[in-house]
Amino acid sequence: MTTRLFTHPVFLEHLVPTGHPERPDRLRAIAKILEDEAFEKLDRVEAPRADPDVVLLAHPEEYLRRIERSIPEEGLARIDADTSASPKSWEAALTAIGAANAAVDAVFKGEADNCFVAARPPGHHAEKNQAMGFCLFNNVAVAARYAQKVHGAERVAIIDWDVHHGNGTQDIFWSDPSVLYCSLHQMPLYPGSGAKDETGAGNIVNAPLSAGDDGADFREAFSSRVLPAIDNFRPDLILISAGFDAHYRDPLAEIELTEDDFDWATGKVMDRANRYAGDRVVSLLEGGYDLKGLAFSVGAHVKRLMRG
Repeated sequence: MTTRLFTHPVFLEHLVPTGHPERPDRLRAIAKILEDEAFEKLDRVEAPRADPDVVLLAHPEEYLRRIERSIPEEGLARIDADTSASPKSWEAALTAIGAANAAVDAVFKGEADNCFVAARPPGHHAEKNQAMGFCLFNNVAVAARYAQKVHGAERVAIIDWDVHHGNGTQDIFWSDPSVLYCSLHQMPLYPGSGAKDETGAGNIVNAPLSAGDDGADFREAFSSRVLPAIDNFRPDLILISAGFDAHYRDPLAEIELTEDDFDWATGKVMDRANRYAGDRVVSLLEGGYDLKGLAFSVGAHVKRLMRG
């Protein structure tokens, strides 16, 4: 397997208030673990910056301009209760989208079998018209629309195992049967959405977990709800909203996963991609706030992507 890593130094320049969990050190921890000789064959590419108009694939223009106007010339600007912007946040957000779309290009052009995008700010809480949950634009939603528009993908599956429900992705694709959205998340927990009966146009599959659930519970939900949905959908591309905050070390939730569980889930996604999507998998970093848990989990995830 050829695995391509997309990242960029500008992601470290998206600054947040002191003590905020979604901090630049997250990417430093990932970069450090990916320096190990086990990742010697990882194809590393600097992420390109997207044209702002690409954001319009998933968000209206009024929203795009509102975010642009909210970027401060200095210091920090509050976007919502837990989402902020700094002077480089606009460039970081556009580069995160550029990375996601370049990864989609890479797998459709055969330049890589799969890709991992180590970017911030994350995206899956950003709704069509609302920034929230540390997210400005919905990176995975833009990537799905980009795959459809540019590469003719008819069916795109998004698998979201961040411990917080991806309300933004669900909002954007609620009535669109060409995109399958499957989420495993703790409930109740921020943002409060993600019940089993939230099914959209039959294309939304939520598999909520309870505080204290462990790898066995996660794997059962994945096997009984997510994998059958993928099999029925037969996607041309699988995108992963790869949050690692369901790790037992994470301070923002109470799910007891280990890096082995993320390795297992990655393998299951890759198996379905091999069956239906020509191995095309693009994984986008979402949450994960304990630096050690995040680093170990990303390491296991990327090793599995590379190993096939």
